[in-house]
Amino acid sequence: MKILVIEDEYALLKTVEDFLLMEKYVVEKAADYYSAMKKIMIYDYDCILLDISLPGGSGLQILREMKKENRTGNIIIISAKDSLEDKVTGLDWGADDYLTKPFHLPELHARIKAVLRRKQMDGKQILQLGNLSVDFAQRQAFIENNPLKLNRKEFDMLTFFITNKNRLITKDALVEHVWGDNFDMADNFDFVYSQVKNLRIKLHDGHSDILIENVYGIGYKLTE
Repeated sequence: MKILVIEDEYALLKTVEDFLLMEKYVVEKAADYYSAMKKIMIYDYDCILLDISLPGGSGLQILREMKKENRTGNIIIISAKDSLEDKVTGLDWGADDYLTKPFHLPELHARIKAVLRRKQMDGKQILQLGNLSVDFAQRQAFIENNPLKLNRKEFDMLTFFITNKNRLITKDALVEHVWGDNFDMADNFDFVYSQVKNLRIKLHDGHSDILIENVYGIGYKLTE
């Protein structure tokens, strides 16, 4: 899961980043309005943590621009302002939740997980696809109740594939989601290929009903 943290207070940004990395998320950062907008308009994120007060603009402006472009990012506003007007405006313009500073990191994590469940898994903890079931809360996958032994990146790939069932996933989109946009695809293509191959082997050996197909020269597609 890939999260963008938009926050201009360095100490808080670093604290949140370290915590999310410890929880095994891919984390990207932006400390001002312009760098945040650049990232949002280029990349897709599973969740965006958005401060309202930013150098160069405001988080509410970012929400307005995202709404104009029909871009969604499962947005949680994190702000020192406990203004009812800001909350209402933020939620009206597309935010999914609002957390007032200071906050406890476990509460932030709970809010992130709740947003991801509501938006990506329709509120479900477990997703069933053929004889494969994936427990997102426990980060475990099963084929006919037999556990699949997946490493962290293999599980992240599987999650991305099944939440985009029957959709073409480009190699770049897969890399951005699982490894982040700082990953050098040119130097690590063989590594990514081997990771997908290992996931395929584990699904095949477990007699899974799903198949990760190669789309020559473009990427992959997961089908039943």
